[in-house]
Amino acid sequence: MQSHYTDSEFSNTEELTSSAIEPTQFHSRFVDCMEMYADAPTVARYFDAHHGWFCRCAQPMTVEPLGENSYALVVGRFGSFGYEVEPKIGLDLLPEDQGIYRIQAVPIPGYDAPGYDVDFQAAMELVEVSSRESSNSPTGNLTRVQWQLDLTVTIQFPRFIRALPKSLIQSTGDRLLRQVVRQVSQRLTRKVQEDFHGMHGVQLPKG
Repeated sequence: MQSHYTDSEFSNTEELTSSAIEPTQFHSRFVDCMEMYADAPTVARYFDAHHGWFCRCAQPMTVEPLGENSYALVVGRFGSFGYEVEPKIGLDLLPEDQGIYRIQAVPIPGYDAPGYDVDFQAAMELVEVSSRESSNSPTGNLTRVQWQLDLTVTIQFPRFIRALPKSLIQSTGDRLLRQVVRQVSQRLTRKVQEDFHGMHGVQLPKG
């Protein structure tokens, strides 16, 4: 992730001494699911081929492949109280293991995130539902992609932010974190559904 400081008085001396100040940590857990009108093996083959869909569906976020299963992702610019960050994180999309797909944060080679750190741990499970539950599916099949995300963001704030009450900083950061994840996950979920069903010529589930 990359910080953008808007305080013109934030000096080099402040940068050197701020490392001695305890950083602020924000943590949240998110749980959601999306429906795919296909059987679980078909959905699994799609997720296995992430080299195609991940870059397409992540737009307008910037994605750069790092390796066979890893990507550098620039989420966008977010901030409050005149302090902004442009999150840039490395994500490793691990191969399926006993029906579970995991995504975890990895270092970006040659990139040193200034002033903050992100720990991203996500898991997705494919659950194929019964024929009775999938009766409204145009294909007769329905798979729910159930996912959860544990996200911890640690930020070393500049002086003008640390002057604010700690409770205000914490509550504002927690709220902003939830807002960012909600916006990104909703957009990404819809794009993945559109991409998957478009490839298979199937009408989208109702949003």
